[in-house]
Amino acid sequence: MDRKEWLRKDLRHNWHPYTQMSALAADPPLQIDRAEGLFLFDADGNRYYDAISSWWCVVHGHGHPRIREAVARQMERLDHVLFAGVTHEPAVRLAARLAAIAPEGLSRVFFSDNGSTAVEVALKMSLQCWRNLGREERTGFVCLDRGYHGDTTGCMSVSGVEAFLRAFRPILFPARRVPAPYCYRCPEGKTYPECAASCVDALDAALREGGETIAAVILEPLLLGAGGMIVYPPEYLARAAALARRHGVHLILDEVATGFGRTGTMFACEQAGVSPDFLCLSKGLTSGTVPLAATLTTAEVYNTFLGDPDGGKTFYHGHTFTANPVGCAAALASLDLFEEEEVVDRVARLAPRLAEGARALAELPMVGDVRGIGMVAALELVRDKGTKEPLPGTAPVLREIRTEGLRRGLFLRPLGNVVYLFLPQAVTREALDDILDRFGGVLRSALKS
Repeated sequence: MDRKEWLRKDLRHNWHPYTQMSALAADPPLQIDRAEGLFLFDADGNRYYDAISSWWCVVHGHGHPRIREAVARQMERLDHVLFAGVTHEPAVRLAARLAAIAPEGLSRVFFSDNGSTAVEVALKMSLQCWRNLGREERTGFVCLDRGYHGDTTGCMSVSGVEAFLRAFRPILFPARRVPAPYCYRCPEGKTYPECAASCVDALDAALREGGETIAAVILEPLLLGAGGMIVYPPEYLARAAALARRHGVHLILDEVATGFGRTGTMFACEQAGVSPDFLCLSKGLTSGTVPLAATLTTAEVYNTFLGDPDGGKTFYHGHTFTANPVGCAAALASLDLFEEEEVVDRVARLAPRLAEGARALAELPMVGDVRGIGMVAALELVRDKGTKEPLPGTAPVLREIRTEGLRRGLFLRPLGNVVYLFLPQAVTREALDDILDRFGGVLRSALKS
């Protein structure tokens, strides 16, 4: 079957996520045939750097032989089994490995299958923990107005990206939203570091107002991904964690996108010296090869669920593919590679070069802000640099950037008015320089510099 026929079948049957399907007739989806290392290859054999890590997942590059071999070996032994009242070696080994590398105190691991479910688990555990303690009034959550935690109902309820929420408001529960620590568009009109992250005072006010009704605060540490690749100071996270402790509420950290070396440390919260009550992981957990997620929590939380089987403390939540053996095997191989290939150290070494390359584009027309952390670099496009009026996410130039990226061998997907790189941690210095050169060419061409 030729490529055109495949695309006809695709448009006849598939419904793509985050995509206006009526637009695909004129601008059909890119048909990816295979992937290897840092590259995606389309059906015509064209090669593209996977510059967004296939939706922020890929760590070690596509098709790493160690992960591929681990998955094949596990398939020969045990492909799948329920995890209710059953266990298996890959799950035991992986849970122990995660507890060993996680921030202090996170000793219990609940597996699921994607970032949304990892967050849903944390929300439900926090809620039921308070109920098990006889504190049924603690049902509220505090979140950021530009935060994003997934597309299931609970996750949407504690997210703040309006475009993702407006159609579903009738089924969402209320949450208290506070202004995000968005330095480029500071809600208080201040400048960091002189401000000492004073925007965290809004979080303090929300916790005071909510009082004994608040169950938890939920945050993406240091990087708000879908909210616009907004990077914020570790000081804000440290102070937010201190406020959660002071007000006696749980702290949920969503490291689905930031975990596993993406920001220059294994987990972003390490840079603020923070240990949460819940840590949500997915994406890079298996380097994007197999769906898997984990929610880590403390013994203190776990112990509130222990008791008489008929006493109502059991956590009635689970997923068909919880702790899938193949997924666990992929994750274990990925963690081995972190140690053997010193992945976190590589990111720390290369991050300054990525930041330097991104800053070199700051003077281009429409580039209002340049920001980044670890293997992430983002440029926010504006209509006017003086007023910071945002460029609409539907502006034709954003489609031009994506098209020009493909022409120059870069797979990009702008996020609203933000053009970004979210590179696999396996990137080498040589490849990074090549990517930056191509990226600069894309923007200079599209922005008519």
